Amino acid sequence: MKLSTFVRSGLAAAALAVSAVALPTIAKEMTVEVGCAPMYPSKNIIQNAVNSKDHTTLVAAVKAAGLVDTLSGKGPFTVFAPTNDAFAKLPAGTVDTLLKPENKDALVGVLTYHVVPGRYTAKDIMAMVKKDGGKTTLKTVEGEDLTFESKDGALWVWDSKGNAAKITIKNVMQSNGVIHVIDAVLMHG
Repeated sequence: MKLSTFVRSGLAAAALAVSAVALPTIAKEMTVEVGCAPMYPSKNIIQNAVNSKDHTTLVAAVKAAGLVDTLSGKGPFTVFAPTNDAFAKLPAGTVDTLLKPENKDALVGVLTYHVVPGRYTAKDIMAMVKKDGGKTTLKTVEGEDLTFESKDGALWVWDSKGNAAKITIKNVMQSNGVIHVIDAVLMHG
């Protein structure tokens, strides 16, 4: 009887010790939910994106473009991630055409136009907008600029063709950057 009490006490002490170590780690993981899935700051852009039900088209495009290794890399990157609904707004057949192997270069161009080198939070971009008199630009990995503006209490992104996307979920922190969810696909010149 005394041995079983001793064993139970030892197990309880071990459980407390493990939880004392694990709880601070869990507490640091302040997640944001995107596409019905938690996005963990300790995971990289790809590790999180594959779990979002709202970004299956984007993930398929990243895989088809051969950008998985790049976006899993050290970075840091700021990704403006269009939702499935954003891709659905494109003219009929656009996504299917871009996903064809013979159109890989065009797909890479579209996707890298949604990526900015560096880690830019919404606060960082808003400060730049304010400093630059209401609008600011950031150069994408693709090479062209995106323009940012604060409008109606939201942060908006403008592509080189004059189309706008609203940032609907901001500051989804990743181990190798940050994701901002947008409601439209940005197209480069």
